[in-house]
Amino acid sequence: REYGTDKADEIFYQAGYTAGRHFYEHAIAPVSELGQFVRKLQDVLREMGIGVLRVEEEDLANGRLVLTVSEDLDCSGLPELSYEICTYDEGFISALLECFSGKKFKVKEIDCWCTGDRTCRFLATVEAD
Repeated sequence: REYGTDKADEIFYQAGYTAGRHFYEHAIAPVSELGQFVRKLQDVLREMGIGVLRVEEEDLANGRLVLTVSEDLDCSGLPELSYEICTYDEGFISALLECFSGKKFKVKEIDCWCTGDRTCRFLATVEAD
């Protein structure tokens, strides 16, 4: 209420980003190739009850991925709303991809449980320098 929606989203994104960096360092690293990174991330997220990760599209050479997270801790089971709510997850995924690839990613949720989809879908693109 004090900062408004845009500032709250910024804070949640940054909190997710910080958590993602630490999560990568302590639960994922070291990994050297994308398949290994995805498998390890899937295993750890599932074991910790955070969610079920899937890669729907992968074009890392051109800096683009589409990921889904089902049964996620944040919003699975919440009522439908008119907007996506997984801003924290956007930051979390952004940091994971950056830590793995060394490239800065912008992650945006494009489908959400809370908008009627049964999975949360994220578009990740490399940010221009």
